Amino acid sequence: MRAAPSHAATAVSELLRGEGFAVVDSSGEWAWGYSIHDGYVGYVPVDNIGAYVQPTHIVSTPAALIFASASIKAPVIERLPMGARLAVTASENAFHRVEGGFVHDRHLSPIDRTTTDYVAVAARLTGVPYRWGGRSGDGIDCSGLVQIALAFAGIPSPRDSDQQQALGRAVAEGEPLRRGDLVFLPGHVGMMADETHLLHANAFWMQVVTEPLADVVARQPEEQGITALRRLS
Repeated sequence: MRAAPSHAATAVSELLRGEGFAVVDSSGEWAWGYSIHDGYVGYVPVDNIGAYVQPTHIVSTPAALIFASASIKAPVIERLPMGARLAVTASENAFHRVEGGFVHDRHLSPIDRTTTDYVAVAARLTGVPYRWGGRSGDGIDCSGLVQIALAFAGIPSPRDSDQQQALGRAVAEGEPLRRGDLVFLPGHVGMMADETHLLHANAFWMQVVTEPLADVVARQPEEQGITALRRLS
């Protein structure tokens, strides 16, 4: 999704396969509208929009492959990022038939299966490149990582970090941080992997990493630091 109807325009977010997009206006090669899951507005190439099919499964690993047949030796047709949603129409051996081919069972989870440990979901994307506007295993930004991880836990989340500050409740001053707490800094968000380490997608390391929160705070400009702490449970 882009801020203007041009491939050169800034990417504001990313729609994954199987996610809905509501078209409000369409002109030429571009459609303007919003993503169904979070209401985010932007421009999408018309050629990338197809008929919506109710998904049954979601890619739950950093990436999944679509094979031409139900065999790991078959040609690979397409690579799908984590979070892509698919409609399974049949199963054969350890493979599921989807539009375009077959995906191995170990790369998919039922769409209605949730986890209580969204930090573990985010950790699967460790090492994924930082990408402004990205929200998948192909490239992801800080708020995209939080949104995708929370989605696997069945927790709806806004797209941007400033909007995500409304999630959960505030952590009281002096209260120890714990795994899963969201930490906000100017224009940035991450989640605590434990009491002292932050898991986040960031432009400093240009990837998803876990590092001491103290190191992240120390890199902030003078007089800038943590702006909010939120707890989801």
